[in-house]
Amino acid sequence: MKKLLVLITVLSSISLFSQNAINQFDSNGKRHGLWKKTYEGYDQLRYQGTFEHGKEVGEFMFYKPKYGKQPSAIKTYSKDTDLVLVSYFTKKGKLISKGQLKDRLRTGKWEYYHNNTDAIMMIEHYKDDKLHGKKTAYFDNGNITEEYNYINGNKEGDYKLYSLNGVLLQHLNYKNNELHGAALFYNGKGEVTKKGQYKNGRKDGYWQYYDQGNLTEEIFFPINTSRKKG
Repeated sequence: MKKLLVLITVLSSISLFSQNAINQFDSNGKRHGLWKKTYEGYDQLRYQGTFEHGKEVGEFMFYKPKYGKQPSAIKTYSKDTDLVLVSYFTKKGKLISKGQLKDRLRTGKWEYYHNNTDAIMMIEHYKDDKLHGKKTAYFDNGNITEEYNYINGNKEGDYKLYSLNGVLLQHLNYKNNELHGAALFYNGKGEVTKKGQYKNGRKDGYWQYYDQGNLTEEIFFPINTSRKKG
């Protein structure tokens, strides 16, 4: 009877040790179970998370030196997809940004937040870690400040700039990352102040300048011939 009790105690201890053990490997030498790593020479955690036979699963928390228990990043891995959800934080736990990674490259929608509020500062879209799609920046009151379009990392198409209260100030066009096409500039009242065309990043042809809705001057580019009105 005593031998049986001793055997049960030993088996229980082994089981408990196995459950609480960290930084273990499976029979194939792959990381398995809970893993924790600290910075060399410090007690500060570097990361912690769970592996299943070498593959990350669930939440992984990453830390910076002197962050204490507050993670600088949290990555969430899924068994069903190769997309990884990631969020970045300040030392005080304020959310900085969040989005998705695929093969460690940004993909899909990413959100960035203003420093002092929970308001969204910017929304971007990525493909293979390059901006691809619409990029929108916001004032902390929620109004849009800028709108871009990107294709494979280059600005393409419309660009719009707004004032704090939502008045359109600039409407430009891009081609292959350079200003190209119609350009319109407005004052804070929404009145046109100048308009013209860009070609390969430079002003091209006649540009017209306005004051309170009245055409005051035309300048031809690239010759820079000025023609006053009135």
